[in-house]
Amino acid sequence: MYGCGFSAFRLEARGAMKAALVSADNLQLSLQPELSQEEQALTRARRCHDHKEAQGPGNDDLKEMLESNKESLKLEAMKRIIGLIAKGKNASELFPAVVKNVANKNIELKKLVYVYLVRYAEEQQDLALLSISTFQRALKDPNQLIRASALRVLSSIRVPIIVPIMMLAIKESASDMSPYVRKTSAHAIQKLYSLDPEQREHLIEVIEKLLKDKSTLVAGSVVMAFEEVCPDRIDLIHKNYRKLCNLLVDVEEWGQVVIISMLTRYARTQFTSPWQEGVSFDENNEKAFYDSDSEEKRDETETKPYMMDPDHRLLLRNTKPLLQSRNTAVVMAVAQLYWHLAPTHEVSAVTKSLVRLLRSHREVQYVVLQNIATMSIQRKGMFEPYMKSFYVRSTDPTHIKTLKLEILTNLANEANISTILREFQTYVKSQDKAFAAATIQAIGRCATNISEVTDTCLNGLVLLLSNRDETVVAESVVVIKKLLQTQPTQHSEIIKHMAKLFDKITVAMARASILWLIGEYCERVPKIAPDVLRKMAKSFTSEEDIVKLQIVNLAAKLYLTNSKQTKLLTQYILNLGKYDQNYDIRDRTRFIRQLIVPNEKSGALSKYARRILLAPKPAPLLQSAFKDRDRYQLGTLSHSLNLKASGYQELSDWPAVAPDQSVRNVEVIEPQVNEWVPTVGKSKPAKSAKSEDKFYSDSEGEQVGRKGSKNSSSSSSNDSSSSSSSSSSEGSEESDEETSDESPKSSSQSGEGSSESETDQKKEKNKKNTDSKAKSKAVNSESEENNNMVSSSSEDGSSSSESSSSDSDSDTEQKKSSSRSKPKAHERPPKEVSLLDLDDVTPSAPTTPKASAYSPSLLSDLEGLSLSSVSSPMQVTVQPFGPVKSHELLHHMSGKGLSARYHFPRQPFLYQPSMVQLQITLTNASDQPLEGIHLGEHSPASLTLHRFSPVERLEPQASVTVSMGIDFNDSTQAANFQLCTKEAEFSVSIQPAVGELLLPASLTQADFEKEQGKLLGMNETSATITMAEGHCSSAVVNKQVRSMAHLGEVITGHNNTHRFAGRTVSSGALVLVTVEKREAADATITVNTDKSVMASMLLRDLKQALASA
Repeated sequence: MYGCGFSAFRLEARGAMKAALVSADNLQLSLQPELSQEEQALTRARRCHDHKEAQGPGNDDLKEMLESNKESLKLEAMKRIIGLIAKGKNASELFPAVVKNVANKNIELKKLVYVYLVRYAEEQQDLALLSISTFQRALKDPNQLIRASALRVLSSIRVPIIVPIMMLAIKESASDMSPYVRKTSAHAIQKLYSLDPEQREHLIEVIEKLLKDKSTLVAGSVVMAFEEVCPDRIDLIHKNYRKLCNLLVDVEEWGQVVIISMLTRYARTQFTSPWQEGVSFDENNEKAFYDSDSEEKRDETETKPYMMDPDHRLLLRNTKPLLQSRNTAVVMAVAQLYWHLAPTHEVSAVTKSLVRLLRSHREVQYVVLQNIATMSIQRKGMFEPYMKSFYVRSTDPTHIKTLKLEILTNLANEANISTILREFQTYVKSQDKAFAAATIQAIGRCATNISEVTDTCLNGLVLLLSNRDETVVAESVVVIKKLLQTQPTQHSEIIKHMAKLFDKITVAMARASILWLIGEYCERVPKIAPDVLRKMAKSFTSEEDIVKLQIVNLAAKLYLTNSKQTKLLTQYILNLGKYDQNYDIRDRTRFIRQLIVPNEKSGALSKYARRILLAPKPAPLLQSAFKDRDRYQLGTLSHSLNLKASGYQELSDWPAVAPDQSVRNVEVIEPQVNEWVPTVGKSKPAKSAKSEDKFYSDSEGEQVGRKGSKNSSSSSSNDSSSSSSSSSSEGSEESDEETSDESPKSSSQSGEGSSESETDQKKEKNKKNTDSKAKSKAVNSESEENNNMVSSSSEDGSSSSESSSSDSDSDTEQKKSSSRSKPKAHERPPKEVSLLDLDDVTPSAPTTPKASAYSPSLLSDLEGLSLSSVSSPMQVTVQPFGPVKSHELLHHMSGKGLSARYHFPRQPFLYQPSMVQLQITLTNASDQPLEGIHLGEHSPASLTLHRFSPVERLEPQASVTVSMGIDFNDSTQAANFQLCTKEAEFSVSIQPAVGELLLPASLTQADFEKEQGKLLGMNETSATITMAEGHCSSAVVNKQVRSMAHLGEVITGHNNTHRFAGRTVSSGALVLVTVEKREAADATITVNTDKSVMASMLLRDLKQALASA
């Protein structure tokens, strides 16, 4: 009973639920059409408004924002407008509202307005013309970005009436102080030229001026303008050729591509071909000075060595590092340059870089593979070691697969053909039909080029005839047809096999190929050919046109060779062809009938029918599709399309005789030494070596100036005066005066006054005059000048301080002067000076101070010579830091008995101040003498080496130490070079620690803090460490820091703060290090320098040195 009641209740609930659902559906359907039209319109308007709010403010809102008085609203409106342009939306309706703000003083807003105007100035020329006066004023704006933007907008207005204004703006901007503005002017040249080509001559003048620009920012743009306006004016490049080669590495990537392309064309007109036949390549060949006439005549008949032009070598050397560029266009540009300019044995340098590009996007792969396909035809050996890189992957698109297949076919030879054919067998099974067909063609090319595998390829292609895929079968037939033409007598069985498969083949080209083969070699298959013709007569009307033509040819050939069996068949087929719809077939049929069937109307031509139709045909040449693409320059659009594109400039042939190379010589007027070293007074004739005049040191000059004393008790020799930064200004005056009799006068009035005082003083000293007033005045003027030379922070307010320079500037000037006068350092090496002889040294013809001319012993000796308690604010101190750490360069096992170790002596290099000195110890560990030890080639090319003199002979168990210099360009990049003996070469590498790339600089605490204030923000790197136990004392901190980096200590009055200063060897950039001890063992290390990479590496080494136990 309970069960029945529950079941009934469940049924009632289910029915009620159904009724409720039906009611809801009916209610929904009945409510929807009851909306009035007004309500529907309001709903649509509300939805439209919501959609607009979601999209952002409309044009009206933006116009209101632009016309408001608030800068923030205008700025926000411009940001939104630029955002719309970036999304590809049209914002030209806002041009009138935007152009009103072109004169706004807000720099950020003005930049955005200019960006907008550049986009729409060409479309709204009339409105843009109204703002030309504003643009002209903006060309004088202090902000370089505003000046450049104004020029960019002005050149975007394509109206001929403003050509003179644009021309004037371009000329002014070409002389702008900002390289960014000069770069923009180079861009504007191309726009103006396209607007008015008649301005060409005026624009060439601007291009010639910009080509002389030394900024890397301008180089690429001006060369692009040169290529656009006057690519034939090679004479403009002559004087700038070497500069462009040297700047190439630092130019932006886009500019590098343009410059390399231009220099490629330039080199083909200025240098002789390095590919000449019958000459040997020898750059180092030097003819003996004395040669007899007989030897000269004999040499004329022998092979002449090719001497590469130094400028040609400069281009190749400076472009080679760009093969490591991240930009694929730059790598491709260098590759084409080497292909068109480099000697044959050097072209392989680009191979690895091109193969690396195959990991890029498909578009890049396509262009690179096209160029590799062209290169691999002429020089297979370049890419043969990287053959696996061209194996096809399943994910490659068809056009990439086809190019890789082309390259593999080009690389095929007797040694690797078996590997390549195995690879091809896999490719034939590919689901990509076009690729499978291309593979079969590649197999045919391999069979043609390599006779050893012809039979193997033919057998493999015959097996493919039974393939289910019609495309594979058809392509196989076509390739077999071409192969059989090379050896028709040996392969009659293949022709019979193809005839049996004829009914199964449906592809028109394949059927036509089989018919051609049977007709061409019908005498070798006399039983099969007539039967095939019989079948073709039945299906003639349903065949493709190309098949019908071959049926007519087959009938004509069989009529001439076997007329008894085929005469009626031939007449039947000719009658069918006579009324065919295709006019080609009708014409062919009429021609064949008159040729083979003699009648009264047929002329003498019918007598030669057999010779015409059955003439032996030459075998087809199966060659690469890239065979003729080498007529175009690699990497160009013309090469990619295999047709001459608009604007393509052909490479000229090599000249038979090289033009005069002196046109590239640039006269460099080197500034005299006294432009860098402060000089005062007039030039004097050189003094005799016996002069007993002595000059004051800085400290003595100050004391004598205060006390009015007559005599000084210290003097120094030529070398000692240049080794110490505390040498007197009078000493530097004498050295400057005695260097040249025609040295220019100083422009400083204080200099003239001090010089006159100095002259008076010397006259009084020579005459033993006791006029103390004149002496005091002279000494005071000397001390003032000394203070000015020593430090720019002199407290003296006299006029002489105006001509003084800062410490950093004077350091830089001294380095420049020392580098300019380095030949004199070779002519007169420093003398050995002892402490006992220093008081009696007479200054004989002192020269410009050179910091690189001192030995460490002399420097350490001179440190203790100060006779005064007052120390100079700048002193050079060189102290040993314990045992010198040596590194292994070459092990005797690897060097066949020759071992080499090197260390950094931390001394300035005599021959080139920008180089780091190394001492290499060469040891002969073998039992045989080693001869001719020298340095060979080095890499990378950006590093400069000063090689040591070759060691002619090194006896067994003997050692010799040689010195060499390397300019690391303030980088820890390893220097790789060949260490060579007479019999072998060994590759070695030297990678310096960052601390070895520095030279100590002496600064006072005030100077240190001043320079440190200039190197903040991104130029400051710091870290906090916990120093190891025992490293907390000042002596240990100094020792650890100076052992890790070649820095000079700055004397401070704080025990917890240690400061060190130095300069980079190559560029002379200042490096400041501060170690500040905190609580307990914590310390903060701060490195200030504009060399951010060196700063982080130096900080890492210092942390390790101070934190390690």
